Amino acid sequence: MSRALRKKEVLERLKALGEGVYTQMQRGIFPAVRMASRSVRNIDYDPHLRQYVLGDQKVLRSARNVRHLRPLAQLLWAGHVARSLVSQGKTSTLRDLFYMAQADEVHFKDQAESDNIVTDLETILGYAREDFHVFPEERSSIFGDLTIEYTVPGYEGRRLNLMSHPDGLVIGPTLTSAEFVHCNAKICIVIEKGAMFTRFVEEKAYERFKALLIQTAGQPPRATRRLIRRLNQELGLPVIIFTDGDPWGMHIATVIISGSANAAHLRELATPDAKWCGVYATDIVNYKLPSDPLTELDIKRLYELKKDPRYEGELWKREIDMFLKIRRKAEQEAFSRYGLTYIVDKYLPDKLKELAL
Repeated sequence: MSRALRKKEVLERLKALGEGVYTQMQRGIFPAVRMASRSVRNIDYDPHLRQYVLGDQKVLRSARNVRHLRPLAQLLWAGHVARSLVSQGKTSTLRDLFYMAQADEVHFKDQAESDNIVTDLETILGYAREDFHVFPEERSSIFGDLTIEYTVPGYEGRRLNLMSHPDGLVIGPTLTSAEFVHCNAKICIVIEKGAMFTRFVEEKAYERFKALLIQTAGQPPRATRRLIRRLNQELGLPVIIFTDGDPWGMHIATVIISGSANAAHLRELATPDAKWCGVYATDIVNYKLPSDPLTELDIKRLYELKKDPRYEGELWKREIDMFLKIRRKAEQEAFSRYGLTYIVDKYLPDKLKELAL
């Protein structure tokens, strides 16, 4: 969907939300808003879509219930702010929104509460917060031979190659919404940590593997996940994910591949064909990597993953069982025991062959 059409539909849905409440008040009815429930009981894994989705359960937020008055008012205020941002072509961060509320005397006890209201608004509109111009703080970046063309007001038509800065370019709202003009890359390599991302740039992995390099700085922001999906679907680039060798690294990969329960109301964030390339538990053994003992929290997390339907594949089961067997974990940097270039010279080529890429 084009940027202009997306903007039009978001504004129409925001208007419909406001008019619905206004019409109820005109008729002397306590205003109410109905939305899909985001409780864990209403979140299911769809094996066809290969991601989490919301079920059919609905909740009603009504002014008739005194406990609903405050969140209903907060929701309508957030819709008002969203309409202003989209109409004016402005952007805001989640943190900005929290402080803006204080200026308008709309009380949130903390940012977590205001973030939750923004997610409620997403659920009602059927669009991500980025579509109504609310973003988290950017921390991911990208590097590689891809030329983009900006579409945001004031920069329309400007082109930029993503190799223009040696530290990579921040994946912010302007980059996420840009058009892809020309791409010489054949694969997208997603890297959990900034230090390893820098290593890949220094060793020219982007040339050797004809790759776009993306560093997520831990769990990737949703804008980054959307960009990864676009690169896969619009350019046909295979996506591989390189994380630390622990249950949390596995979870980072799985959120990119299958989505998260927290974003089950959105359909454009997952990249089901992306592949986790390690660090595997079996890599810790096969490469004799320096490692640390799993903590009790790590072990608890592994048992939780065993129950998660996203980890039913043979690879996931094998690696979870191996982690539980060896009770060890390793970081990406552990390969440096063999030299700074080993990970690009040996490990990554072997992994690409293993994954038939």
